[in-house]
Formats: sequence, structure tokens, C-alpha cells
Amino acid sequence: MSHPHLKTALPGPKASAMIARDAEVISPSYPRDYPFVMSHGRGTQVWDVDGNRFLDFAAGIAVCATGHAHPQVVSAVKAAADDFLHISSDYWHEGMTTLGERLAAIAPMRTIADEPAMSFLCQSGTEAVEGALKLARYVTRRPRFIGFLGGFHGRTMGSLSFTSSKYTQQLGFAPTMPGVTHVPYPNPYRPLFAGDDQGKAVLDYLRMLFERNVPAAEVAAILVEPLQGEGGYVVPPDGFLAGLRALCDEHGILLIFDEVQSGVGRTGKMFACEHAGVAPDIMTLAKGLGSGLPIGAVVARKSLMSQWKRGAHGNTYGGNPLACAAANATLDLVRGGLMDNAATVGARFMARLRELAQSYPCIGEVRGQGLMIGMELIEDDGAKTPARNLCDDIVTRAFHNGLLLLSCGASTVRFMPPLNVSAEEVDEAIEMLRKSIDESLKSGA
Repeated sequence: MSHPHLKTALPGPKASAMIARDAEVISPSYPRDYPFVMSHGRGTQVWDVDGNRFLDFAAGIAVCATGHAHPQVVSAVKAAADDFLHISSDYWHEGMTTLGERLAAIAPMRTIADEPAMSFLCQSGTEAVEGALKLARYVTRRPRFIGFLGGFHGRTMGSLSFTSSKYTQQLGFAPTMPGVTHVPYPNPYRPLFAGDDQGKAVLDYLRMLFERNVPAAEVAAILVEPLQGEGGYVVPPDGFLAGLRALCDEHGILLIFDEVQSGVGRTGKMFACEHAGVAPDIMTLAKGLGSGLPIGAVVARKSLMSQWKRGAHGNTYGGNPLACAAANATLDLVRGGLMDNAATVGARFMARLRELAQSYPCIGEVRGQGLMIGMELIEDDGAKTPARNLCDDIVTRAFHNGLLLLSCGASTVRFMPPLNVSAEEVDEAIEMLRKSIDESLKSGA
């Protein structure tokens, strides 16, 4: 075996049988990268149905913030299930109100701008984005929006109109929601504009757009990821988010931060926007908020959210008691040490990856914040050409070496392990990654 924790060839016989059954009854639209069939997980470790053990540095696409089956989260969900499984959002219950109070207390509107906040609860990130867009249009009475190339905000029709990390997501679904204009996301590693300050260049581009093509007075909101996810784990230049905030204030435009992937401790702070000290008007959350249970949230300045009239927006499953129990337990754990662990272990992880980059010229850049880390791979051509095939091959070989990874952007391997990952697990992952890179380069991928 390629790794002592792998007992069978991959996929094993049970996994192969499951995949064959699945192919007959489940939509082929799911973008499955390699044949992993999960049996169970604990912390950062997962096992497939054939008994093979892996390190999970994908965490369900940054969802399993507290690791797999954290006993405190499991206990909270079981206790909630003993009481009741569902009561529609037409009514009230303790878990939902408590979660609203806690989100209001930690929201960047409160902690940075000292303004009260309110939340609308739903089941997913795309639903949260849809709610944010509806709220922005409702309170501004403006029809237009600005989004960013490389952004990912979901796949329902409103959020899909902003999603532009890959054309695949929009292919075959046009026309999406009208009124969305995309602009470049500032990427210092791959600059689109002349000059050293790509953030300023994008802001200048927006100003030109407002003068020539998109009337600023018709723009309801700018929707942006404070750390771009699917587009390549791109950290914006210093000053960019503050510049966006100032531009929005100048024109009466709302600023929406999509923190679906970057929020809830993932970057070593509760929210990625806190690194820049910038508060949005509206924020979207999901993924890590429920440690695996489906939950999303639109968090907005109270002065905005309170304008929604009864029935203006709704959601049957919003505030589900099991999801709220998981979210409240998750916030306890994240604030109780996991956020700090993300900062500390994340810094060590990036340092180890940058050491690795000294030995492999194909690693063009290592970037990120906390435990939201990208490793961009490039061709050996002196032009930083994205090494797409190499990236895909390394992710696949990592699976066969016992490490679960995903890619993003054109050729970036992303690392988003649970926030309670240990330094020892990071070191183990580095060795699996090194082996996978060596195998890929030797194969000529």
C-alpha cells in the first residue's frame, strides 16, 4: 500500500459497489473528484467503507469546522432532537432566538461599526445570498448589483448570476438574474492592471464604470468575498476592502460580504473582514456555522433588516432546532479555542508549505489566512501559466496517499481542514503532499 493506513486499493470493493449503485439513482451533476465513500469520521480523520483511513483537509468544503462528529456538537443535536425535530419559522423557540442573539453580538456591524444587527436564518449559503440580494433591493429600491470575477456565491438563479469562478456553473442556465455587472477581483499574484496596487486599480475601474456604464445611483449593493474562495483562495491587497467601503458610502450603495466559506473562525478571526477592520452592511454565513448541519444566515444592520415587513421574506426550515443547536455548540467551540488554533496552526501550516515551495518551482505561491490556505501551481515556462493538469493530478494522488484535498481557481490546491487540526496532523499531511507532488512530477503530469 502507498500509505500504512490504507488497507485496500482505491476504491475498495465496498466503495466500488456503492459508487455503482449511486450512478443509477443520483444526479450526475455533483462534481465528485475521486472515489471516496465515507463510513465515519472523528476530528480530522475519516474512514471509508473499506476501512481505509484518511486525513480530511477538505472538511466537507470547509463545513466541518469543529471536525467530524465533535462530541459537544453531537450531544447538542441529540438533546434538541429529544425535544422536537421541527417547528416552522412561523413560531418561536429558544435555540433560534439564542442563535440570533449570539450572531448579533459577534457580527462585524457590532464589533467594528458599533451598530446593532439582526439575522434571517435559512439552510444554505446560496439561500443566504438570495436573502441578502432581496434585502438590498427591498431597502434601496435600486435594481443593479456589482459582483466580482472569480466569485462563487451559489447555484440558485439569483446567486448564480454572481457566480463566476468557472463558466460551467452558468453554462446552459442563461439568462440569469439581470442587472449584475462583474469586475475583476484584485489578485496581486496575477495582476490585470498596471501598477503595484491592484486594489486601487480595481477601485479606479469601478469609478470609471460608474461614470461610463453603470449609474451608481441605480446600484443596490456590491457583493464580494473578503477572501475569495472558489476563485483561488485569493487574499485581497491591504486597503481594498476599506476602499470598497468608502466607495459604497459615497454612493449610498450597500456592501455585502459573502463569508459563507471564510466565516466562523476559518481565517483565525471570527470573520475574514475583521483582518481588514471593515464592517459590511449585510453578511452571509453558512458552511462552518453548523459543523455539518444545514444552516445559513443573512446578518444585516438592524436598521436595514427591520425594514422587512411581515411576509416580505420567509423560509419553512429556517431556524430548525437541530441546526440551531449545532450552530450554538459550534460558536461555543470556535470562540472557546478553535479560532485561536486556526490562527496558530494555520501560520505553521503556511510556513511548512512555503518551505515545500523552496524545493518545488511548480509551487508559484502559498497564500491565505488561518486555515483557509491556497497553494497555486504553475508551469515551468517563466510565465506563471496555471498548471491545471498537475493540480488535478496532485489532488487525485493525494487521495491515493491518504489525504483528502480539493482544488480551486485555475490551478490552486486548497487546504481547509477542521479548525481543531493539530500541528502533528499538519506535518503528516505535508509528507503525504510531498509524496503526491513527487509522484505527479515523475509521471510528467
